[in-house]
Amino acid sequence: MTENLDDLNRETREAWEVNADVWDKRMGDEGNDFFNILCWPALASFLNASTTLSTGLQPDSHILDIACGNGLTTRRLAELGAQVTAFDFSSNLIDKAKVRLNDHASRVTFHVIDATDESQLLSLGEGKYDSALSNMALFDMANIETLFKVLPKLLKPNGTFVFSITHPAFNNSSSVHLAEEMDDNGEIKTVYSIKVSRYMTPHNQRGLALRNQPKPQVYFERPLQYYLNLGFKNGFILDGFEERAFPPEIPQFFPLGWGGKFSELPAVVVARMRLTS
Repeated sequence: MTENLDDLNRETREAWEVNADVWDKRMGDEGNDFFNILCWPALASFLNASTTLSTGLQPDSHILDIACGNGLTTRRLAELGAQVTAFDFSSNLIDKAKVRLNDHASRVTFHVIDATDESQLLSLGEGKYDSALSNMALFDMANIETLFKVLPKLLKPNGTFVFSITHPAFNNSSSVHLAEEMDDNGEIKTVYSIKVSRYMTPHNQRGLALRNQPKPQVYFERPLQYYLNLGFKNGFILDGFEERAFPPEIPQFFPLGWGGKFSELPAVVVARMRLTS
């Protein structure tokens, strides 16, 4: 039986409210390796190319930070000179974000808003934003159709939507990390690989993004074509795309965790979509 999206959305919010403290402590002020090595360099590059001069964000650039969590991307954007409107549907995470916002409070406005609710999204202001950003959050949303539908109304003409997600083909809940020994022309090698048994069909799966989080969260897994076609349907074109893998020198925190041993397999996708008018 297909699970009800409203029920799943409610379960997801409850999980993030419970997990907020653990996530805030893990991400802190600076973020983790996934953020600093895989996500942020590409996110910042795509935003710079779409909304800024080469010297950095223009002071009047206004960016919408979608599902901002504890405000990690919000703070980075404000430090670069942007005006930021940031929201999350977890009031606990927004409280954490406000506490961590120190030097650039005048540049940031926080809201508690559900990205699956059209009226709440529209309350953020139509035609107001140069760009929108979503870092590692779309796969946590029970429904992303509403967000893609409303974004063209929130963005200025030719505005951009930049987002990062776990790579749907390699980093989904069916992925199994393997280490195998082989004899390669007389040299014994350990080969690291990923076995995947599911990709094409959208799937909901509960899991632990952090090993010590108290409550499992729901992953809403969708193939890449789902995201891209949803953007195309709502007036966006794709004009930036990167598949991000850890460099070989990055160590593993766990024997088969993501790191440099999987340097040929991307853990993250970062994309930029632009309104055509």
